[in-house]
Amino acid sequence: MRIPFRGAQAAPLDPTLVAPMSTPARPELTDGRRIGVLVVHGFTGSPASMRPWAEDLAARGYAVEMPLLPGHGTRWQDMNKVTWADWTATVDGAFDKLAAENDVVVAAGLSMGASLCLRLAADRGEELAGLVLVNAAVDTLRKDAVLLPALQRVVPAFPGIRNDIKKPGMDEIAYPVMPLKAAHSMSRGWAELRRDLPRITIPVLYFRSEEDHVADISTSKALNAGLSSKDFEERVLKDSYHVACLDNDAPRIFAESAEFIERVTAQQQG
Repeated sequence: MRIPFRGAQAAPLDPTLVAPMSTPARPELTDGRRIGVLVVHGFTGSPASMRPWAEDLAARGYAVEMPLLPGHGTRWQDMNKVTWADWTATVDGAFDKLAAENDVVVAAGLSMGASLCLRLAADRGEELAGLVLVNAAVDTLRKDAVLLPALQRVVPAFPGIRNDIKKPGMDEIAYPVMPLKAAHSMSRGWAELRRDLPRITIPVLYFRSEEDHVADISTSKALNAGLSSKDFEERVLKDSYHVACLDNDAPRIFAESAEFIERVTAQQQG
């Protein structure tokens, strides 16, 4: 495995492509209800991976908050300066904004973004109406993961897996490498989250790609074993890889997540 040169400088990402998104609710499209959706991108990724989904949600009348997670969207070296706690704080802040401005809120995330949504649900309970997860990551079968505590002290990054997308011509605008200090922090966050999965009782819709070269089946097993949600459904995507929000199954994700959001927000409001 080739390791990037310690002093290598990556060109910064285009800030216009990785910009966060914040749009107000349009209750005239949602039967007078103000519904907010928190949208969270994945590890080394950016809002670009979620933008078509976020724009679809906004077009349906939902308020959308899609933050750029700390350390992302600039240079990969910046990720090694932040931790899981920084990401959870950003997600908490975006949720608080939505909760203050809307009647009800749902969270949606991809990969680590999905695990951050799970963390929010474990901490904030039924303040949320539901979760939509796409190729969530809370665990891994990678053998080298056990070496992270030691490797992150001496190696800045490993080659990453970006644009794991079956559909040609798509770009998630992500870093080319996996910063190891950040990855180590994420793995520690996962471990705590796995212990807290039983605290999650709200409805969960979980999309999982049948072929995913980033997140593996260990997360599916953890969620099925750990969640206390009585309203939990796992749906398998047959024609997408990891970044399914930009892949062939994206229209299905958009439509079925909107149906789920409409249902669970109506239930919460009675």
